[in-house]
Amino acid sequence: MKDMIENNLTEERKRWHNEVLAPLLEKAPERQESFQTPSGIPVPRLLMPLEVPVDYAADLGFPGQYPFTRGVQPTMYRGRFWTMRQYAGYATAEESNARYRYLLEQGQTGLSVAFDLPTQLGYDSDHPLAAGEVGKVGVAISSLADMEVLLRGIPLDKVSVSMTINAPAAVIWAMVIAVAEKQGVPAIKLRGTVQNDILKEYVARGTYIFPPQPSLRLTVDIFRYAADNIPHWNIISVSGYHIREAGSNAVQEIAFTLSNAIAYVQAAIDAGLDVNCFGKRISFFFNAHNNFFEEIAKYRAARRIWARIMKERFGVTEPQAMKLRFHTQTAGSTLTAQQVQNNVVRVTLQALAAVLGGTQSLHTNSMDEALALPSEESVQVALRTQQIIAYESGVPDTVDPLAGSYFVERLTDEMEARALAYIKQIDAIGGALRAIETGFMQREIQEAAYRAQQAVESGRQVIVGVNRFRNGQEPPPPGLLRVDPSAQQRQVERLRAVKAQRDKKAVRQALAAIEMAAKEENASLMPHFLRAVRVYVTLGEIHDVLRKVFGEYSPPTGI
Repeated sequence: MKDMIENNLTEERKRWHNEVLAPLLEKAPERQESFQTPSGIPVPRLLMPLEVPVDYAADLGFPGQYPFTRGVQPTMYRGRFWTMRQYAGYATAEESNARYRYLLEQGQTGLSVAFDLPTQLGYDSDHPLAAGEVGKVGVAISSLADMEVLLRGIPLDKVSVSMTINAPAAVIWAMVIAVAEKQGVPAIKLRGTVQNDILKEYVARGTYIFPPQPSLRLTVDIFRYAADNIPHWNIISVSGYHIREAGSNAVQEIAFTLSNAIAYVQAAIDAGLDVNCFGKRISFFFNAHNNFFEEIAKYRAARRIWARIMKERFGVTEPQAMKLRFHTQTAGSTLTAQQVQNNVVRVTLQALAAVLGGTQSLHTNSMDEALALPSEESVQVALRTQQIIAYESGVPDTVDPLAGSYFVERLTDEMEARALAYIKQIDAIGGALRAIETGFMQREIQEAAYRAQQAVESGRQVIVGVNRFRNGQEPPPPGLLRVDPSAQQRQVERLRAVKAQRDKKAVRQALAAIEMAAKEENASLMPHFLRAVRVYVTLGEIHDVLRKVFGEYSPPTGI
């Protein structure tokens, strides 16, 4: 019976080709000779069941069940919507706190904190290298006093907090824990995510401080402390987002992210941690780019690959530790300064792809971010985009609604195969750390970025309002947010007041304890960071001690 059906379909396709398609193509050729996704995957004109053999049990399964291709929860958004976050932070802690409270009032369900560049690099706001950068691309946090203001009036037992912080992640996290203590929130009730993904900083972003080995030690230290004390906190958000923003394609985004994750898991196992335990608190962070179906397939393929890696490579037996849970942010690199209203449409399509791909939380970029930090009005539009998808579109009402689509399943398989080939290549080099040290990942991203830019400049890739459909010279939209130039001075004044009022002896003792622990290879630093921030030792003071012990990283020449 099956053979007969397949033969009939084959004959019907031949008839369609000869009688319907071929005559049309003679009169009206297709737009181009061949079609492909941005990752170079061919896009066929038409797919038939025979061309997409799917082993349902092995490759798809049921939602909430290995290999989790169809989602990590059995009911997905029929139970609850994804967490709606808006990544925000600018100027001083007071101004960022006001923005967070505004967003929560508008229906946001989780905070996502952006830190300024000095904070990301472990410098206090009064450091000479911080001049001109304080509060510009995120909020300035130099001490527990800043964190207390940042989280003022925000109930940490009810609101999850996600923080994009990496090299200084452990110290910033210690400050959040200390604020929760002051609020009287038990550690068991704390929920959130600390990005804590230092490897992608060497690959794509550049906000590293120390060499890779001591940096990995700090990463694993968070794993250990969370397992013992804060079990519901996501200990890492392994980030493909920044890899994609640096210029990678979707296949590279999966492959390099998961290769980095493999390195973290192995480092934690080597430190004596139980993968069935800490594996449950690993999360991921992906980009949502413009090619709608490729992005959906990317998320589905990533879930399947990670489940198999955890089960087959690391011997994980706990299903919860095999799940790839991820946050998504729409693609900042796709936003244009020209015709900024077009960005609303781009963000909507990207957000919809993330939801159809099964994301656990989502940030939608604001339309004016190519020009400035987002205004309240544009942030509200971005949040409303998520809410309209959630409440009006009907998309979240069934689980993995595109499953079984011949094209989506073919793309999912192809993304998986190509990403696994990259992972195998990275393994042969010696793993993610070695691939970073030799510049392999960096070069691959650079080449992909170059090819993408060539496509735009040649016109093969159309960017509406940029290289096609232009309106000429456009004035900037009204209402752009400008950071008050006096923010740096106000931040520095508070920092000086904190340093003047604190217990200086306690500060010296705390810093000495950190230095001693840092020199001991197997010592845990998190308890020392906590004791230090409680007595208002600053971020910069702690990292100055660590710099003295660990040294600073300089990338190899030629990368």
